[in-house]
Amino acid sequence: MMTTEARAGHGPVVILADGTFDVPAAERVARELQAAPDLEVRIDLTQVRDFHDFGVAVLARALVSRRRVDVRGLRTHQIRLLKYLGIDALGEPTHASDAHPA
Repeated sequence: MMTTEARAGHGPVVILADGTFDVPAAERVARELQAAPDLEVRIDLTQVRDFHDFGVAVLARALVSRRRVDVRGLRTHQIRLLKYLGIDALGEPTHASDAHPA
């Protein structure tokens, strides 16, 4: 499930995702990003319970051309994967238990 919340003139466009973040979910996020090319965007993945690596790769492809995107809710593995794919500065892991190297 994914929802988009736009606050006209007050803060970023917020894209919320929950459940499983797989390729179809990542493609929906990518479409939402394309629909807001010049706006500040926050992607909230804090309610995602399962991340598929291919979904994270699709997200990386969508983030490459963006300047103003704040991604929240990623865990250590997803942050590391995005860094391998050339996306940096996404912040700290959501869960303290994920902060330890695997």
